[in-house]
Amino acid sequence: MIGLAGVAALLVLLALGAPIAVSLGIVGLAGLAVVISPEAALIKAGVVAFDMVSKYELGVLPLFLLMAHLCFAAGASQNFYDSAAKFIGHKPGGLALASIVGCAGFGAISGSSLATVATMGLVALPEMRKRNYSPALATGALAAGGTIGSLTPPSAALIVYGILAEQSIGKLFTAAIIPAATQALFYMAVIWMLCKWRPSLGPPSERVPWGERIASLKGLIDVGLLVVLVIGGIAAGWFSPTEAASIGAVGALAICAWRRRLSVPALAKAVGDTLRTTGMIYAIIIAAIIFSTFISATGFGELISGAIADAGLSKLGVIIAFVILLLALGMFLDGLAMMTLVIPIFLPITQEMGIDPIWFGILMVRTMEIGFVHPPVGMNVYVIHNLARDIPLMTIFKGIVPFLISDLAHVALIVAVPGMALFLPKLLGA
Repeated sequence: MIGLAGVAALLVLLALGAPIAVSLGIVGLAGLAVVISPEAALIKAGVVAFDMVSKYELGVLPLFLLMAHLCFAAGASQNFYDSAAKFIGHKPGGLALASIVGCAGFGAISGSSLATVATMGLVALPEMRKRNYSPALATGALAAGGTIGSLTPPSAALIVYGILAEQSIGKLFTAAIIPAATQALFYMAVIWMLCKWRPSLGPPSERVPWGERIASLKGLIDVGLLVVLVIGGIAAGWFSPTEAASIGAVGALAICAWRRRLSVPALAKAVGDTLRTTGMIYAIIIAAIIFSTFISATGFGELISGAIADAGLSKLGVIIAFVILLLALGMFLDGLAMMTLVIPIFLPITQEMGIDPIWFGILMVRTMEIGFVHPPVGMNVYVIHNLARDIPLMTIFKGIVPFLISDLAHVALIVAVPGMALFLPKLLGA
């Protein structure tokens, strides 16, 4: 009962708008004080905080964030979009297709949904509006495309999952490559079908000569090589994720200098943004571990596991129930809140049932992404709305609907074909 009361209290705090870290920390600490004792709870919280911040693996997070901010300062987002627009902009819906390609490319640098949608929205939305694209299609494509950043390595969500679930971050990154690529292809198929049905939704741009197209690739060579080195190096086992993040940060700094974009204000902004985001995520992780310790101490996880066993649900039934729960929670909670709430409860259950924790992490993040675009929260939608105040929220949500359908189909494919996530880690021995 204490565990159930703790989960209920957490949901109430989150519904009232309390920060994730504060909610998790208060409930976890108060719960431990009841279960063990106030003094022991404080000692346990201190031990958890020290153990967490001293983890070598946690160093991967600020380094990848710094890499992303430096690449943004170097103009990488504009390069990805410009090159894609030159190659496919003359197709029906070409600029919307280019925005998906740009989101996938920038997602491989940022690893964040909100950062991807905010950055690509600034770059791509004005161009699509200039070409008289349907506001619903333009905003829907960008809001949905931004979610690719949550799954594409180096994904911050996968890093957090790896730490909380004690799984290899390298394996998670490798496992995410095929699902992230197919997610982008699903979105592009949606745009192609919509514009095939109604060409006026995405009028084609002027065809760009091949010479200009090839020339646009020059702006991607340095950043592209850095991404291939970092992600490919992890997948091939050449270096650990933390070593790869170090290489990525130094490489991004070198690219900034090479492009003559490195200045004291730019460097200060990149470092400041990195520290702010890192501090926020560290606080969430520490609070989540405290909450997880409380849940374990109450035996709430075992209670849920027993209830599922008594219900006689199959492995597939448990997975479907989990996906439905995440979709429901996504209506009210953001991604990290969902992850920190469900991991302590559901991960032990899936492990008992023999579900691969790497595949489970990919499924969790992929399903969690949908919460970024479906109502009433849909944070990506609000980011786009902030960039285009004259476009009603309902128009943006209307534009999201076809992409939500493709999201559900993609999640179903990952469930039906686990090899989408497990093939590369097994092939490369990651």
